[in-house]
Amino acid sequence: MSMCMDQKEDDSCGLEVKGGNSKQTASNIAQKAALEAKHASDTQQAAAEAAGRQVKVQLADKAIAAAKAAEAALAGKQQLLEQLTEEVREAENVFQEESSSMNGSQCNLDSAANAAKQAQMLLQALQNAIKIAQQNLSNAEAAANGAQQEMQEKAQLVEAARNRIELLLRQLNAAKVDYDNTKRAAYKAACAASEARQKATRDRRADVRPGRGRQ
Repeated sequence: MSMCMDQKEDDSCGLEVKGGNSKQTASNIAQKAALEAKHASDTQQAAAEAAGRQVKVQLADKAIAAAKAAEAALAGKQQLLEQLTEEVREAENVFQEESSSMNGSQCNLDSAANAAKQAQMLLQALQNAIKIAQQNLSNAEAAANGAQQEMQEKAQLVEAARNRIELLLRQLNAAKVDYDNTKRAAYKAACAASEARQKATRDRRADVRPGRGRQ
């Protein structure tokens, strides 16, 4: 700092040369300069100490303000940390619930897939059974048609046999009648023949006796 800072009104800083004794003047000047130098040094040290205290106070105030700001920031960070921790906890709970739900959904999906597979197998079995039943029905219908045709043919054969039997019975009856008639006629013929032989025998005998006399 300049020694002339506290004496701005004195342009020569108090070192005015008068027309007196030059040695006395120089001594006064030296003394005055020494006093001013000491005063300036004391002032400078006091000013430095005051400035140092002010700087320290300012630094302390800044440190306190910074500490308060850091504390407020720490409180904000603590609140944010707590909020994030709670959100993480909630997210973990949701994750657990969704995982459990997903596991349940997977089980339901597996059960539904197994049920669908079993239903598909049952449907395939039913389709095969229906196909076999349709084939059996076709075979049964064909067999029924064949049996009906065979029955009709046999009915025709039975009817023909009945007609044949009836015809043969009529022919048999007619033959019996004819046989009986023929038998009676043969019997009559035999009787007539026997009678004719007997008569012829008698007649021959009768004829033989007279004939002997003519011989």
